[in-house]
Amino acid sequence: MFDFTFSTMIWLALCALFVILEAATVNLVSVWFAIGALAALVTSSLTDSALIQLFVFAAVSFLTLIFTRPLLKHLIKKPKVATNSDLNIGKTAKVIVAISPDQPGRVRLEGVDWAARAVEPIPEGELCTVCAVESATLVVQPQVVPVKG
Repeated sequence: MFDFTFSTMIWLALCALFVILEAATVNLVSVWFAIGALAALVTSSLTDSALIQLFVFAAVSFLTLIFTRPLLKHLIKKPKVATNSDLNIGKTAKVIVAISPDQPGRVRLEGVDWAARAVEPIPEGELCTVCAVESATLVVQPQVVPVKG
């Protein structure tokens, strides 16, 4: 079936190299080139033209990259890694420097002082609830005190 010419052996070696590289990284780095090298390997049995083989390699690699990478990236989503600061969401903090919508303040959460911002004013000394963490700033809201009836 295959006439093992020099170009056929080169494409076979490149295909194997790209497959090994992909297996080693598992990051969708070289699978496109492995498919392109396989197409060029098949082409090498049909023509001796290195230019045509190179064109087939480049075209197939490019087309598989363009059409399959977005699909695979969508299917293979990396889970979001929670940071320690994400664990603070929902916790209660005490305002140590008053917070207003136009002026960030500071809160103390579990003995640590944080920069804080809020949509509505929260006076110093009040308790608040952490809604989100943005970089090194806590987004807080006034703590709702249940009405006893």
